[in-house]
Amino acid sequence: MNVTVDGEALAARAAEELEEATAQEVIRWAADAFGDKLCMTSSMADALMVDLVSRERPGIDVVFLDTGYHFAETIGTRDAVAAVYPINLVNVTPRRTVAEQDRDLGPRLHGRDPDICCHLRKVEPLRLALAPYDAWISGVRRDEARTRRHVGVVEWDPRRRMVKVNPIARWTQDDVDAYMAEHNVMVNPLQYDGYPSIGCAPCTRRVEPGADPRSGRWAGTGKTECGIHQ
Repeated sequence: MNVTVDGEALAARAAEELEEATAQEVIRWAADAFGDKLCMTSSMADALMVDLVSRERPGIDVVFLDTGYHFAETIGTRDAVAAVYPINLVNVTPRRTVAEQDRDLGPRLHGRDPDICCHLRKVEPLRLALAPYDAWISGVRRDEARTRRHVGVVEWDPRRRMVKVNPIARWTQDDVDAYMAEHNVMVNPLQYDGYPSIGCAPCTRRVEPGADPRSGRWAGTGKTECGIHQ
């Protein structure tokens, strides 16, 4: 399929047809439509999406952005997920190491300009990593943040010129909790230590019980997204 020409129309049609479909049906559609040109991303906050997708598409490429700033628990979760689930882990690193970035742009760029840091260590590496594919699966949900309220189950990603599939876009936290309990899904241990939304260690803080789960990300900066899903 020529995704550059047909992808936008395909995504619009699928978004309408699959709006009420189950997550499994959305994943099955994507696997049938794109085959080996389909991948997924995971932040390794938990293995929910890995569990869900690998049941429908065993051996799928799972892209993990190894920013150089992750908690040790996140790296441990990545390694455990790769060992347990039937996936092909694709570990993606930025062009510069943390030391090289500090040398070239000054230390603690994440504190001085988190937008640039996220672009260099997440957005640009993901762009390069997704280049061989025609579609990618993410775990974004409408109830996670105001910026995600209108996420479609299938979308056209104009920046990357590919189809983006969000199988659990309509899920609530209760849906997530129920699935994870039923399937004994692997969880990053930081989830039990006050980190319901886990990013890079320098930019992620614990969250008080009952608070917005994403309020610990880039706390005090006004930043709410790294740029991957914008």
